[in-house]
Amino acid sequence: MASVAAGRRARGRMDYWPGFVDALSTLLLVFTFLTSVFMLAQFFLAQEITGRDTALVRLNQQITELTELLALERGGRQSVEDQLAALSSSLTVAEQERARLQASLDAARGAGGDIAGRITAAQRETEEQRRISDRALAQVELLNQQILALRRQLMALEQALSASEARDTESQARIADLGRRLNVALVQRVQELSRYRSDFFGRLREILSNRADIRIVGDRFVFSSEVFFAPGSAELTREGAAEIDKLAQALRELNAQIPPEIGWTLRVDGHTDRRPIRTVQFPSNWELSAARAISVVRLLIDRGIPAERLVAAGFGEFQPIDAADNDQAFARNRRIELRLTDR
Repeated sequence: MASVAAGRRARGRMDYWPGFVDALSTLLLVFTFLTSVFMLAQFFLAQEITGRDTALVRLNQQITELTELLALERGGRQSVEDQLAALSSSLTVAEQERARLQASLDAARGAGGDIAGRITAAQRETEEQRRISDRALAQVELLNQQILALRRQLMALEQALSASEARDTESQARIADLGRRLNVALVQRVQELSRYRSDFFGRLREILSNRADIRIVGDRFVFSSEVFFAPGSAELTREGAAEIDKLAQALRELNAQIPPEIGWTLRVDGHTDRRPIRTVQFPSNWELSAARAISVVRLLIDRGIPAERLVAAGFGEFQPIDAADNDQAFARNRRIELRLTDR
């Protein structure tokens, strides 16, 4: 009994398991089938979507092309409209011009006689202008001949100028040579005059060597005024006249030796001290110094010295040789100066 029951229990458990396996197998088959169906659906859907995308791209391209065509069409239409407007405007202008020309033609037909008269007047004016032009051409020809003559004269003047410049150059050379010769001659004369001046001064030294009141300063003989004049006077004293006689003798000898072409002069300068003098004869030291110089010159002329070789000058008190304010300075400043020089 126990074994029968155990067998039954064993058979009861074996009945459930196959059914479960069958159900599971069936479920797997169904799942696989659904998965396959889903994958197929996905594939066909992807194909459909891809096709639609391609169609959409083509559609967009067609839309773009149509848009461009439409824009071109609109542009062409606008261009045609613009051309049509321009042609209309040109037509209007042409009609207006035609009307104006027609009016001008009518006016010209009406004024035909006047135009003929104007043409005749224009022909006469043209003839007159031609005659004027002929005269102008004749004048131009005359002017050309005159210009040619002026050019010939200008050429002759240029040749003369060139010859003059050549002569001027030669003259300049001669002048330069003469200048050099003159300078040499002047130097020689100056040297000769210096030699004669030395001889004259040497002769005066011999004549006046015993006088302490006569000095030699550079190229001048300086005599104290007291040698020739009393104070405040312009008349030569006897002693002063004797000294002038000695001087005149030396000058006569010098004049005999110096060639006439050497222009020498003996200048006699009168000087005073700075103490003023106011007399009827001598209102100032100017008059006193000049009068003393003139007295010496007059005596030299009386002793045979040519007047053209003598010069008298008065300097008053304005060229002192001693600026001190004492009797010794005053005595030195009162003087007669002799200077042998050229003209």
